Amino acid sequence: MPAPLGSPWRGCFAHEAGEGRLAVGRPDREHRVTEAFVALADTLVDDYDIIELLDQLVGYCVDLLAADAAGLLLGDARQQLRVVAASSEDAATVELLQLQAEEGPCLQCYRDVAQVRVPDLSQVPDRWPRFVSAVLGQGAFASVHAIPLRLRGQAIGAVNLFHRTPGPLPEPDLELAQALADVATIGIVSERAIRRGEVLNEQLQTALDSRVVIEQAKGILSQRLGISVDLAFELLRRLARSDNRRLSDLARDTVEGRLDLRAANTGGGSGSRRAR
Repeated sequence: MPAPLGSPWRGCFAHEAGEGRLAVGRPDREHRVTEAFVALADTLVDDYDIIELLDQLVGYCVDLLAADAAGLLLGDARQQLRVVAASSEDAATVELLQLQAEEGPCLQCYRDVAQVRVPDLSQVPDRWPRFVSAVLGQGAFASVHAIPLRLRGQAIGAVNLFHRTPGPLPEPDLELAQALADVATIGIVSERAIRRGEVLNEQLQTALDSRVVIEQAKGILSQRLGISVDLAFELLRRLARSDNRRLSDLARDTVEGRLDLRAANTGGGSGSRRAR
């Protein structure tokens, strides 16, 4: 599979693929880490878009940890993992490969509620044979680090950090990744659910259902506007922000034919609410 034309986050963050694992040494990193935690903490209010929260999380992982891509799997009411966020189509594909193979670092991380570090996939062909064979055959990534979204000893999902070249992540980066995941977990689970030690299955299911609609909308925009799926997602997010709307609501308008594709193609915002 060819490399994606670009991540939806490339216009929002300074990170670009090819910087390697230089995140620790960037002079503005401390400021951006602070911004990331402030932004994630802002979700701890009565009304917020859970899909936007999870997309923010994978975006910050790419930006702050010098990852080439990141993906997030979330467990549903039956504790079955599903893909709910990815920084690129390559990352989403690898996450789906894990689910199809029923094995891989993210699944192991979710089951064990512990980080799984794989600096070089080619060195572990027997650990997850179907997954490793599929990923190496795809040729997109050579290294994976999985971080649990955890709550009182239980995992509600996991984040994967992907790199195109082999190599371990520095311990400070892994600690930062875990901290970001922990803050996002608190945003997913209500204060009452935390006290009771329960996961809000209804809210998680809403996120999973919303992601299905968003994926459909990405495909519609990609096909009708003749752009890549990644760029279609970037356009969808930009339109949602310009209209101050939930991403999932705008995606539903797209799927149900209420999005003005002419306005979308020119980056217009106000026209995105009118049926066409």
